[in-house]
Parts: sequence; C-alpha cells; structure tokens
Amino acid sequence: MQDTIRVCDVEKYYGSGGNVTKAVDRVSFTVQKGEFMGVMGASGSGKTTLLNMLSTIDRVTAGHIYYGDVDITELSENKVSDFRKNNLGFVFQEYNLLDTLTIEENIVLAMAVHKRGKGEIQKRCDEMLRLLGIEEVRDKFPYQVSGGQKQRCACARALANRPRLLLADEPTGALDSRSAQTLLETFTQMNTELDATIFMVTHDAFSASYCHRILFLKDGKIFHELVRGERTRREFLNEILDVLALTGGEPSHVK
Repeated sequence: MQDTIRVCDVEKYYGSGGNVTKAVDRVSFTVQKGEFMGVMGASGSGKTTLLNMLSTIDRVTAGHIYYGDVDITELSENKVSDFRKNNLGFVFQEYNLLDTLTIEENIVLAMAVHKRGKGEIQKRCDEMLRLLGIEEVRDKFPYQVSGGQKQRCACARALANRPRLLLADEPTGALDSRSAQTLLETFTQMNTELDATIFMVTHDAFSASYCHRILFLKDGKIFHELVRGERTRREFLNEILDVLALTGGEPSHVK
C-alpha cells in the first residue's frame, strides 16, 4: 500500500566504545493511512527517539523506515530535507509561532514556503481556521491568544500542506485540561474529516485514549499494543491505565 509507513527492525544507539546506550531496540510496526496512532512509555523508554527517527530529525543506527516505497534511511541529507518539507507536519509542546506575525500569517507562511498560488493559499488558510475554530482570532498575534488557540494554530500550520504524516510530540503538555481536551477533539476531527494520519507521543493516558491504536515502549522495545476497536473512550482509557501500571508510565490528566 503506497501510503503505508513501515518501521522495520529499527535500532538507535548513542555513545561509543564501552559506553553505548541502546535507545531503540529492533522495533517494527506499520502505520496505515488515516490512522491515529499513539506511543506511550516511561521517561527513557525510547518514544521520543522513535518519533525523531520517523520525522527524519534523527538517523537510525540500523533498520529501515519506509514511507510507501521510499526508504528514508537511504536518503542523502538534501533529499531528507526535501522529504521532510513535502511529507511531514509537526506539532510540538512548544508552539513555535512567530510573534511578529498574526495567527493567519503564521499559517500562510507555512504554505508560502511551498510556493503555492495566492488563491490556493487563502482558500486553505480559511479552511484550516474554520476547521480548528480559530477564525475569530485570525488577526490577533500569538501573544494575544490563549495557549489552546496557539496550539490549534500550530495544528493548522502543520496540516495546511496536507502532509502524509502529522507528528505530535507531547502536544498537550503545556495546556490546561480543558484546552488539552479541545485540542484532542481537534485531532480527532482532523483525522476524520481530512483523513490525516497522526503519530502522537504522549505520557498522558487521557490524551492516548483518543488514539485508534497505542504502542507501549519499555527499555527501547515494544512491550505491548492496544487497539481501541469498538470500545468507548472511557473503556479504552481504563485499559491504558492497566498497561501503564505494568510499564511504569505516568497516568496524568486522568478524567
């Protein structure tokens, strides 16, 4: 399947000689188009390292990562940069918005880098502002809006170019519980309405309960996997908490 992402026997080591740390240890899984996948684990489990390799920010030590037929582990630095720009979107705990630009201009800038036509850029920007419920603050600057609105702007910017994969690293980490819930509902909406494929790293059981499937990492290896299926989000949350009790993860923000 062309849009399937395959992670095959990936390993990541840090250090050298007798002081080597294995952060990720022969991890394999697939992400299907339109899937909302989560990764959980205690601090040091390898979850952020895994996201960094999927996002091309970090290189694998061994193994392969395929986006369709493209093996990103074999790309040159220049081609990796182009691949990242054309295929990936990012939402981090820090919003990384430019304070000298309005909310609308922050979204437009992401598309202008891709040299899209002015009409197409405005149409997509309007669509993103509406979808993420931030139309009323489009002319405000980031320092004039709430943390939740900033994060939704970051989501709009990340999705404006229709990335093959949206990577989210602890996206609710800096938000209060109400804003976090709104953002997660926004992720679900993006996943449903835009068929966005989302890969989210989180330590938060409440956030993870919005996912379709969750991988649990422990000592750099996949320890367990949960699939939501037909369960309610509350039922799925309880299952997540049971697994976290075994992995040493942190069940924060539980509601």
